Amino acid sequence: MLRYLIKKLYIYILTFFFAVTIDWLIPRFMPGDPILVLVSRFSGLPESARVMYGYLIKAFGLDLPLWKQYLNFWIAVFKGDLGISIYMYPKPVLDVIAQAIPYTLVVLLPSILLSWIVGNYIGAVAARHRSLDSSMLPIFYILTSIPYMWLGILLAWALGVVLGIFPIAGAYSFSMRPNWSWEFITDFLRHWILPFLSLFIVQIGGWAIGMRNLIIYELEANYSRYLEALGASEGLIRRYAFKNAILPQITGLALQLGTIVAGSIATEVVFSYPGVGYLLLQGILNQDYFLVQGTFLFIIIGVLVANFVVDILYMVFDPRIRLSLGGESV
Repeated sequence: MLRYLIKKLYIYILTFFFAVTIDWLIPRFMPGDPILVLVSRFSGLPESARVMYGYLIKAFGLDLPLWKQYLNFWIAVFKGDLGISIYMYPKPVLDVIAQAIPYTLVVLLPSILLSWIVGNYIGAVAARHRSLDSSMLPIFYILTSIPYMWLGILLAWALGVVLGIFPIAGAYSFSMRPNWSWEFITDFLRHWILPFLSLFIVQIGGWAIGMRNLIIYELEANYSRYLEALGASEGLIRRYAFKNAILPQITGLALQLGTIVAGSIATEVVFSYPGVGYLLLQGILNQDYFLVQGTFLFIIIGVLVANFVVDILYMVFDPRIRLSLGGESV
């Protein structure tokens, strides 16, 4: 088991290295000059702007050769230094991202976990009842094909603009400041509902379709026919089918994390929700190399850690992996 984990960890370290290298390269291929964007704030003082430009280009290390910038980037990453944000100068990128991470996690984690649980349950139920299956399957396909951004806009229009039930922008009212009062918590939850629903609803369809198809496949497998011939109860056969069907869904959970991150970015942009996705958009619009690098770095680490955790869970839930690690044939 230790060898298995070390092998997986080695793969993830290599993935991290190449992904972060691409993360460093992408902003530098963007057109424009980020320092000019910052200096443009002093456009009314041309002499001061020229002096400021020369100072900032050196302060950010952008006057160095690319190979040295790349080397300095890795040294800074291992020191926990992601640089200074150009867009929110002079705030450190780490502080800017630390303020945005809670907003992203509070939307992502509940939408991922709840949609996985509810979707798998609905799919398993639909596989057992043909009448329910025939009516629910088209709905599942419609849900899973809806783009996150389009659904977010639709929900904002229907529930926010037309009905006026929920606010459509921000994480809380602009007149409030974060605190632990019930008034703020209630206001925060009202702003949270629409971003959460736009991610939750789309994901349910995919999980339900996957579980429904897997349950039907398992019920047609040889072991199910054998158990049926032995006189096993229908409930026992379905329990075995569910246990085997849930394993690919655990793998799918890891794969879904990559796409849900992209979905959260679109959702945060639609609702101006101050999470990592919205921060990434601001970094791109303002050509902030360091903010873009930092937000992508967070996304990379989050996806890799989540996939590694799912790999461990798969080893726990799948006895075939444990047997193969012990040298036994399966």
